Amino acid sequence: MFKKAWEALNRSCTTCTRIRLGVGVALVALLVAGVFMAAGAAGLAWTNTEGFCISCHEMRDNVYAEYKDTIHDKNRSGVRAICSDCHVPRQPGAMMKRKVEATFELYGHFISGVIDTKAKFETHRAEMAQKVWTRMKKTDSLECRNCHHEDAMSSDKQTEKAQSRHAKGKKEGLTCIDCHYGIAHQEPAGPGPQELKVGSAKK
Repeated sequence: MFKKAWEALNRSCTTCTRIRLGVGVALVALLVAGVFMAAGAAGLAWTNTEGFCISCHEMRDNVYAEYKDTIHDKNRSGVRAICSDCHVPRQPGAMMKRKVEATFELYGHFISGVIDTKAKFETHRAEMAQKVWTRMKKTDSLECRNCHHEDAMSSDKQTEKAQSRHAKGKKEGLTCIDCHYGIAHQEPAGPGPQELKVGSAKK
């Protein structure tokens, strides 16, 4: 089809220079590429919505049900953190990497039916949580920093206990998820993030 269109263009454009023809083809190619990029961006944005995240019963009936009424869902400021805020990095490279990983997880967890019942979900809860914790420890809790910026924290507005724990955690090289886990979902049985021996992005 493209070959025929190219030949027809050449026949009808006998007075055109090769440069003008090349510019025309380049403009068409850019337009097509722009359409594909816009569609891709729209698709990425859609997969970051709360509606997409809870479109399957495995997420809606388990972790989303637990998330409801937690501090990330309802609070005095009215600012909500939805699934993607905590589970998808905002940096383009890290986001694309996470999206590719999630594609394989969709097959492993949902299509294969590994967690399609409440009982199966509970059986795999610790394993799934540890995968999330491990990823967050490796990235220095990058997803937490989507919203929580250390340089914007006012230590004088924290309790003495919080100030002490933050200082201790910083000294020990801990990251957000080491202490702040189980605040949006039920805590699984077994070791927590601090017991997981993984490398961190922290210097």
